Amino acid sequence: MRRGTLDDLAAFAAVARHRSFTRAAAEMGLSASALSHTVRALEERYGVRLLARTTRSVAPTPAGERLLRSVAPALDEVARGLNALADWRGEPSGSLRLTTFPYAARTILEPRLPRFLIDHPAVSVEVIVDDRLTDIVAAGFDAGIRFGETVERDMVAVRVGPDLRTVVVGTPDYFARHPRPDTPADLEAHRCVNYRLVGGGGLLPWEFARDGREVRVRTSGQLIANDGNLAAAAVRAAAGLGYMLEDEVADDIAAGRLVQVLDSWCPPFPGCHLYYPDRQVSPAMRSLIEALRWRDGATR
Repeated sequence: MRRGTLDDLAAFAAVARHRSFTRAAAEMGLSASALSHTVRALEERYGVRLLARTTRSVAPTPAGERLLRSVAPALDEVARGLNALADWRGEPSGSLRLTTFPYAARTILEPRLPRFLIDHPAVSVEVIVDDRLTDIVAAGFDAGIRFGETVERDMVAVRVGPDLRTVVVGTPDYFARHPRPDTPADLEAHRCVNYRLVGGGGLLPWEFARDGREVRVRTSGQLIANDGNLAAAAVRAAAGLGYMLEDEVADDIAAGRLVQVLDSWCPPFPGCHLYYPDRQVSPAMRSLIEALRWRDGATR
C-alpha cells in the first residue's frame, strides 16, 4: 500500500457516506477542493471511477459502493483504536474489572478502594468476589487479587498486603476436653471445622511445614462450610479446631478466648498480590496499582 493511501481511502469513504464534498470536508477539517483532488488522485491511481459527480450531487459508483463496503469496517476499527489512545494519556479514565476472594475484598479493597474512587472520578471499577481461581484473561478481567503462592508465573504480580500465617486454634473449653496436638498427625484425633472451596468443591487442606518438611493433613469433623464467618463461629463456640488466618484471630488469642497450637509448624507465606497479564497498562490500571501497593508499615 502506498504511503498516504489510508488517508485517501478515509477521504473517499467520508464523501461516499455524506454524498457531499462539502459535508465530508467539514467533518475532516479540509477544504472541499482539497478533498476532491484527493479522491480524483485515488481514482487515477487505480484506474477506476469511484464517485459519480454532477453539479448538484455526488454518489458512489458500483465500484465505489463495493470499495466502501470493503474498507468501511476497517476504517471504523482504526478510528476506534485511535480513540482508545485517549485512555493512555492524561487523567486516568475508563473501566476496570477485578476478581478477588472475600479475605482480600475485606482487608485490601474495603480500606483502600473508596479513596481511589474519590481521587479518580473518571474511573469505574467492577469487583467480583469469588473463591475460585479465575483465568482473568479468558474471563475478561483486567486484574485479580490472590495469595502470592497461587498466582501464575506468567503474570505480573504486585504485593498489596503483608506476609500471612495460617494457624490452628481452639477454645480453652475445647482443650479442657481434648489434649493439645503436638504434631499435625495428632489432628486426626480431633474434631476440626473444615472449609469447602467453592470452585473445585474440595476441602481446604491444612498445610504445615517445619525444618524443610511439608505436611498436608486432611482433617475431619462435624462441620464443613463454605462461609468463613460460620466456620469461625463454630470454632469460637468450642465445636472444634479451626485453621484460620492469624490476623483474623490475633485479638482472640491475645485475650485468651482462643488458644494457638502447632505454632512451630505454621510458617509465614506470601500475602495478597494484585496480578495482571501485561506490563503495558493503562493510566487507570497504573493508578490502581499504586493505590493498592503494599508498603511496609502501611495501615489497612
